Amino acid sequence: MRGKVKIILGIETSCDETAAAVVRDKTEVLSNIVASQVKLHAKYGGVVPEIASRRHVEAINPVIKEALEQAGCAYEDIDTVAVTIGPGLVGALLVGLSAARAIALSLDLPLMGVNHIEGHLYANFLENPTLKFPLLGLVVSGGHTSLMIVEDDKKVEYVGWTLDDAAGEVLDKVARYLGLGYPGGPIIDRLSQEGDPQTFAFPRPMMDSGDFNFSFSGLKTALIYKVRDDPNLRKEDKVRDLIASFLKAMVDVLVAKSMAAAQEYGLSRIALAGGVAANSLLRSEMKRATEAQSMTFFCPGLPYCTDNAAMIACRAFDLAEETQEQGQRQRDMSLDVFSTLRIPQKRSR
Repeated sequence: MRGKVKIILGIETSCDETAAAVVRDKTEVLSNIVASQVKLHAKYGGVVPEIASRRHVEAINPVIKEALEQAGCAYEDIDTVAVTIGPGLVGALLVGLSAARAIALSLDLPLMGVNHIEGHLYANFLENPTLKFPLLGLVVSGGHTSLMIVEDDKKVEYVGWTLDDAAGEVLDKVARYLGLGYPGGPIIDRLSQEGDPQTFAFPRPMMDSGDFNFSFSGLKTALIYKVRDDPNLRKEDKVRDLIASFLKAMVDVLVAKSMAAAQEYGLSRIALAGGVAANSLLRSEMKRATEAQSMTFFCPGLPYCTDNAAMIACRAFDLAEETQEQGQRQRDMSLDVFSTLRIPQKRSR
């Protein structure tokens, strides 16, 4: 059996970014290459799965080659190959898995399948190597809004998740409805900073539901009804206040649920992750709330909020260490992908 894993090649193709990274000793990022498809999908107002898959096929080998070259590594220097296996777009995921499996087979390397959501959470370790367990994780992205308790590097338990539209999905849909462009998250972030969040009253969905789940489809509908009743809200001088008020409602729910879950389970550390973690209001409000309760707040730098392969490699280090402790070597070439979040049994309260 090989010695301790030192260098992992990570591959990520869950949605519309083709990414590869080389990471050493869990947190030293030697390279992190991302080929984005944003411009390709912008004219459709969202990701088209078939187009995304085809572009992954075109980009995957050049991206992996660039990641190795930037890291100053050859294939022979890699100890393990890690790849996202879900949740995500099935066709896109299969491109990454096929490439990872081919590399692992040809070089007789271990192959590790990584949960995309857990990968996002582990992005926090890339810039905070001393981050300690246990902690509460909030992953907010275009496809997911999940609260989880991470007891240690082997145990992740979900305590809340979205019941309908994820937060990032709602931001994209609202931006598309208002004709603001794609992707919606960065546009709404910028416009909201120029508006007054107290101008319009929006609901705070499930704020007092008694659990830690989320629902944002009603918030989206509330905005649509306001605009239907008053089309002038689309005008530049009013849309900023509309967006600021809308975003404040969403962030209030995300922060309140996170703080309630941390207090319920006696956790003093909260880690934010995912594409929506790049939102300036969410970052500042979470920081303010945790400081008020003497908690510690962690959030990745902006390059590690969106989909990337460094976070996948980072998560794989702990998974590889676990299999070695069990005297195993992960060479399961029958790994498959999954499109939706597999919720483990929910922790009892």
